Amino acid sequence: MLPDMSPKNPAQLPLGLCAVRLFTLVSIIGFTVLCISCGTERNDLDEGSGATILEPLATQRSERVAGNGSRRFKVLIKRGGFSAAQVAALKAFAVKTNIVILNNKDWLEEANREIGDAHGLATDGLSRELVLAGKKLEWIHFYAGGVDQILFPELVDSEITLTNAKIIKGYQVADHALALLLGLTRRLNETIVFQRKGEWSRRYFRKAENQPIELHGRTALIIGLGGIGTQIAQRAYAFGMRVIAVDPKDIPFMHFVSAVYKPDQLRRVIPRADVVFMAAPLTSETKRMLAAREFTMMKRGAYFIAVSRGETYDVEALLEAMKERRLAGAGLDVTDPEPLPEGHSLWKLNNVLLTPHMAGESEKVWDRQFGLLKENLERLADGLPLLNVVDKQKGY
Repeated sequence: MLPDMSPKNPAQLPLGLCAVRLFTLVSIIGFTVLCISCGTERNDLDEGSGATILEPLATQRSERVAGNGSRRFKVLIKRGGFSAAQVAALKAFAVKTNIVILNNKDWLEEANREIGDAHGLATDGLSRELVLAGKKLEWIHFYAGGVDQILFPELVDSEITLTNAKIIKGYQVADHALALLLGLTRRLNETIVFQRKGEWSRRYFRKAENQPIELHGRTALIIGLGGIGTQIAQRAYAFGMRVIAVDPKDIPFMHFVSAVYKPDQLRRVIPRADVVFMAAPLTSETKRMLAAREFTMMKRGAYFIAVSRGETYDVEALLEAMKERRLAGAGLDVTDPEPLPEGHSLWKLNNVLLTPHMAGESEKVWDRQFGLLKENLERLADGLPLLNVVDKQKGY
């Protein structure tokens, strides 16, 4: 056994060793305090804000401040797809807020009766008359991501705060966008035809002109890098694609996006893309953003996927590009007009996948709607800034 060479008296310790031990002790104490504080904050998010339901919004949460205290708000909430348990949870806000649930069938009639002294309205429909009748309205929450159809001058020019579902629908819309793309690149739209005939079509897909293609190594251009576009970018990157984007905002660094360009550079970058995803909201700047010239400039054999608004691209210009076989395929969840008229040529093209503006639907969407609405009701009562605020002038 080695002899114990350490000093018996702490005063005899070398100065350097004392400093090291002191630093170690302080570090342990500091780390313990940090862990405790982080655990407390995490519990607050899980238990108080509905963040377990509303994961994308958790990072936007700020510290709570003192509430108004003296004010009691009245908020009208259209039932929508909320479950009975969620409706009961919303009604529980009656301690701080007068909650009025509007039945889906006759919601507009009820809203007109109640709107006069209401401070808030959560709905999937809106009219000028309702906005004008809401003399005390301070907040309107819209259940959709796009708000182009409700931006009446009476609302835009008012002091009413508008919020929407711009983040919470990103998951399912992005899933749908990739499903449309994969359906085309893996030629599933053709395999379904053979399946219905009961034909084993392997030999057909071995021919060079019929072979499915890989996404790995291809370039995806995403127009609109918001809540939906960002989710598309993550998925495209996971498939091994190089992702570039066009967006008017200054986008912070994202490791899965190689470069972001301003809208005035669209024609510069669109020829590079193997796939173009349209995910931009409809505004005066994005209306017919993709027209005949843009479709002509796209790489021959590229794909076009639209999941935001039909008016962001020229349907007839796309149709012309498809007929001339400049594009390999198009996946369209949105068109202009909607629904697409019976007999329209797009229905007949075998390299076009059409879905009925359903990309925003999922089994979890109303859970996230509930989480967002619940959080904003708490913020309204506590005098905090609301989440998902729309810039009414910009339209998103």
